[in-house]
Amino acid sequence: MDPEKLSALFDIRGRTAMVTGGTRGIGRAVAEGFVAAGANVVVASRKAEACAATEAALTAMGPGRCVGVAAHLGDLDDARRIVATTVERFGGIDIVVNNAANALTQPIGSFTPDAWDKSFAVNVRGPVFLVQEALPHLERSEHASVINVISAGAFLASSFVAMYAAGKAAMMSFTRSLAAEFAPRGIRVNALAPGTVDTDMVRNNGPEAAASMANASPMRRAAHPDEMVGPVLFLASDASSFMTGQVLLVDGGMVPH
Repeated sequence: MDPEKLSALFDIRGRTAMVTGGTRGIGRAVAEGFVAAGANVVVASRKAEACAATEAALTAMGPGRCVGVAAHLGDLDDARRIVATTVERFGGIDIVVNNAANALTQPIGSFTPDAWDKSFAVNVRGPVFLVQEALPHLERSEHASVINVISAGAFLASSFVAMYAAGKAAMMSFTRSLAAEFAPRGIRVNALAPGTVDTDMVRNNGPEAAASMANASPMRRAAHPDEMVGPVLFLASDASSFMTGQVLLVDGGMVPH
């Protein structure tokens, strides 16, 4: 292993990535990491203004290029549009990061069908169909990698956020099934399971709950979103070329594994 070969392991220059939920939190940090590494990035998020602002900021940052697409992952037509825009602008797809999530949840025993549908439409159906839509383009890539951002909550009793945690557990199962299905086609599929990260989703629970969540791991703190960039770059790059169907826990030691 010489220095040139080692450097090439993490080289994603010129590759094209789609990052859903890419205008804030973990998704924004990951998109910035890809652009800084020289990749082309399409960030998708519901708000057009946030997409435009992210596109401008990341394009100015370089050296990679960025395009923002206003889209709702719960709408399958929007999922098709994300893929179509990516291929139109950059000619293909190498990396899919399924990061967008709906934090909606209800107490067990009080679920409503409407909340159930909204949660699973974004947290399960959308990511699976986005990968399905991108499949022909991933098959043509020599470095195809899908990364599903799930949660440490998928491994834990999560009574107050059971609906959200169940969706993430479902994506863990899909990660393994997709990996087995797509391995002969040269497409790797893995999952990132963050613990508590200092994002709007966590802060929206209120200061007391956010502090409790931060103290849930042995490291007794919340991660900064930037701390997810290294693990995602590892999963996206050739450094993880013999890794598929796995879950990478980046949770401060919260989940014994």
